[in-house]
Amino acid sequence: MATEEVDPRFVDLDAWPLMSAVEAMWEGQLAAVAAIGHALPAITAATEAAKAALGDRGRIVYVGAGTSGRVAVQDGAELMPTFAWPKERVRFIVAGGDSAFVTSIEGAEDDVDDAVMQIDVARLTPHDVVIAVAASGTTPFTVAALQQAGSFDAVTIGVANNPGTALLTSAKFPILIETGRELVAGSTRMKAGTAQKVVLNLISSGIMLRLGRVYRGMMVNMQPTNAKLKRRAEVMVAQIAHCDPSHAARSLEQAKGDIKTAVLLVLGVDRDDAETVLKNCDGNLRRVFAELAKDGDRHPKGATARRRDGATEP
Repeated sequence: MATEEVDPRFVDLDAWPLMSAVEAMWEGQLAAVAAIGHALPAITAATEAAKAALGDRGRIVYVGAGTSGRVAVQDGAELMPTFAWPKERVRFIVAGGDSAFVTSIEGAEDDVDDAVMQIDVARLTPHDVVIAVAASGTTPFTVAALQQAGSFDAVTIGVANNPGTALLTSAKFPILIETGRELVAGSTRMKAGTAQKVVLNLISSGIMLRLGRVYRGMMVNMQPTNAKLKRRAEVMVAQIAHCDPSHAARSLEQAKGDIKTAVLLVLGVDRDDAETVLKNCDGNLRRVFAELAKDGDRHPKGATARRRDGATEP
């Protein structure tokens, strides 16, 4: 496998001047990101399938071992503060359990029985999306977990850095990122890990885009849990509703920190009506404005947003 092979170009890397070695490692990172370009259609297909399956109760389940497992955990952990994705709708199935998040658990990646057990305990359904990551594409724990997830008809996405491997052939949505040999043979925390992080970012952020948790480039599902986030929420409300910051702050307080509800309050929508239309539109603010625009009597004065081309949209 390419990720395990010694690259003859860097066989004396340890003897190079440090500046030259750092430059070579940096170039490797750039190459890793560039390698993702060929996988964009596969990433898009996987993301669309994930969005369609999740609905209002499906979970995003990350699977991995070692470096790949920790990269996966990092991506999943960010969904809650960034998009207010419910904690109970994210699950991590990692070789070695929770302790493997920060330490290496020897032999855990070969434990097929543990992989199957963790998947069974998760009680997957067709609404769940399982994203399994392994640089080699052959890690026994990760492959077994993905295969078991497939038996529950969950959406299975496999991300690997080597072609023709078991992880990819076992996934309903295989994503290959050929990053090639590492500068330090087998150290997949480098090029392979960087590519994995970017791919997971694209998938998870794409899901949140499609689920309406982003509006006009803003993370409108964010919960203002500290002073910095409260200020950020006020700015969002002010920008979307075209009001002054003090008005935005008052509406946020009335909405108990919910940015979307606060926007509708500023625009003159009654609190109960705001909550109802948001629920009916699955929290998608674009759909909310479209619904309000259908009924002139319910469409509050000024409830329009300015598009970049100068036209207005509800």
